[in-house]
Amino acid sequence: MSNAPIKSSRDNAGVLLTNSVGNTPRGVPANRYVIYFALAALGVGLDLWTKHAIFRWRGLPRAGNVYWLIEHRFGIETSVNPGALFGMGAGFWPLFAVLSVLALVGIIAWLFVFRAAADRWINVALGLVSGGILGNLYDRLGLWDTTGLLPELQHGVRDWILFVWPEIKLKIFNPWPNFNIADSLLVTGAIMLVVHAFLWGGERQERSASAVPSPSGRGSG
Repeated sequence: MSNAPIKSSRDNAGVLLTNSVGNTPRGVPANRYVIYFALAALGVGLDLWTKHAIFRWRGLPRAGNVYWLIEHRFGIETSVNPGALFGMGAGFWPLFAVLSVLALVGIIAWLFVFRAAADRWINVALGLVSGGILGNLYDRLGLWDTTGLLPELQHGVRDWILFVWPEIKLKIFNPWPNFNIADSLLVTGAIMLVVHAFLWGGERQERSASAVPSPSGRGSG
């Protein structure tokens, strides 16, 4: 068998499988850092800007403060969520803040220490997720208002997107709990990760297994 260098190859999601020396993964390409941090920065920037603009326009939550873009289906209504998903865990903002920081640390370590950022799809997905985490973390730390809010609002997350689907006879859709751009980024990133797992997860495992050298260090040829 020839000992010629093994050429690089990539799977459908852009994962570097081997380098020119052998089966050792290369470092993360520099553009992956740019993509990740750009998406995270743009995401948190868009989220905070829209929150600021909408709350300045519509004010704090109050009854009847709905501006319909599509009558009784899609509109703008300010609300403040003191908890997490669907308002659960109200008052536990310190816990949610700590979990958010740990999630960010874990994402950055997975991407750039364990080289998951070599996969373009995962890199983009987690860039969106990070932007969403940062946007809601800003609110949970109480950084969005300096005027002295009521205690129940001080560490709440600002929401403003209102969605109603009257054809679905479930209370949760009428209306769906208000959300924001950060929530949309989190959901989009999570969906991308699920799609990735279904489309490319099995293929990556198969290629990784085929790249493992034989015990003798040589192939059968």
